[in-house]
Amino acid sequence: MTLVEPPPIPRAAGSVPLFGHLFRLFPDPLPFIASLRQRYGDMVEITLQPGTRTLVVQDPALIRAMLTDPIASTLDKGAFFDEMRVLLGDSVVTVAGEEHSAKRRQMYPAFARPELGRYVEIMRTATQAEIDTWEPGRRMDVRETMIRLSLDMLMQTIFSDRLDAGTFRRLRHNMSTVMDSIGVRLMLPGWAKRLPIPLNTRFERGRADIRETISAAVADLRASGDDTDGRDMLSVLMNVQDEETGRRLTDEQVCNEVLTLILAGQENTATIMAWVLYELARHPDIEAKVLDELDTVLGDRPVTFADTGQLPLLDRVIKEVLRLHVTGFLLTRRTLTETKLGAWTLPAGTNLAYCQHALHRDPDLYPDPLRFDPDRWLDGATKPPPGALLPWGAGKHRCIGDRFATMELITGLSTILRQMRFTLAAGQTVRPVARVTVRPGKMLMTVESR
Repeated sequence: MTLVEPPPIPRAAGSVPLFGHLFRLFPDPLPFIASLRQRYGDMVEITLQPGTRTLVVQDPALIRAMLTDPIASTLDKGAFFDEMRVLLGDSVVTVAGEEHSAKRRQMYPAFARPELGRYVEIMRTATQAEIDTWEPGRRMDVRETMIRLSLDMLMQTIFSDRLDAGTFRRLRHNMSTVMDSIGVRLMLPGWAKRLPIPLNTRFERGRADIRETISAAVADLRASGDDTDGRDMLSVLMNVQDEETGRRLTDEQVCNEVLTLILAGQENTATIMAWVLYELARHPDIEAKVLDELDTVLGDRPVTFADTGQLPLLDRVIKEVLRLHVTGFLLTRRTLTETKLGAWTLPAGTNLAYCQHALHRDPDLYPDPLRFDPDRWLDGATKPPPGALLPWGAGKHRCIGDRFATMELITGLSTILRQMRFTLAAGQTVRPVARVTVRPGKMLMTVESR
């Protein structure tokens, strides 16, 4: 029997000695990454960091295989999560294998349905407080506003009123500093991250201050004896138990998980809310239908937890924004052992990556992929193949907070849309830019009362 050799994995053009593909990735890596599938097929090699090789997996079936068992069990999180681990420690997002399974099992009660129901009122109150500061007729940076709102919602959900205003403002500033630094540090070799340059100094100072702030909140709550009141996610996390071992999270583990929630929730939720408001401003016919749905389901009352599953059009709008404007850029994995992926056998230590943004805009998977069309998710519509839509990941590493984030989006958007409308200047378009995540460029819109 003749064994068929797999085709060689091509290397992307544009690499230069010492720097690899750095100059193709800066200042805007999205066009380069988006071009790889059409030019090179299912898998292609690039250099993210000098002296390294990364295989970008581009076929949806291979991506799904990489994220789900049995292949997922032979991988750890890779270079992107190595960098995140510097900030987050050993959290449910950064660890792999049995350690991840144990952390996910222990974290699950914080995201159970009874807990989620309590958070809606907190989120709605924070949204209303933000709306009350808006001046009709004012032009504002919508993404920055949504960053502020999502952080307010998260802070109230996690800490209730346990942080004073000054501490809250400092935490918000440090989170922005750290997020702006991570994407650049991902491209740097290890020695460069240790240099006393402003980028590294800002990152280290911000990281230390964030962890100190959260650790102090945990210690203060523990000392107060109020850590069992269950009125916010912090007290819930401090009391969740592993159903198999009965262990509780240590204070350091609580800090890691809280920081993970803030980092992931602030960036992703804010970006998606901003893109929803942008797309509805560009498509007033769809916006009118969303408002009709909100009026039919809610009438004059505020949104409640029970309503979050009763708004199918708004749900499809969010799903289409998650496709077209997904925040995920290059997410990584690394083989721990020799691993078979598709036709290729990859040695241990192979760096892998996939790009959600490029995947979700692939014309082979989505007809007219740049068109905003919530109806592509109607029942009976032609659906993309498995693995072609991964806003929350897949398999055992699927985002544990996906329901929390969806509820936050529906609560915030339904509260905003019923009171305020956003308009764009004639001919104005907003383009995505890639940092550690994919986010909108400057998104200036005018806010008006309904």
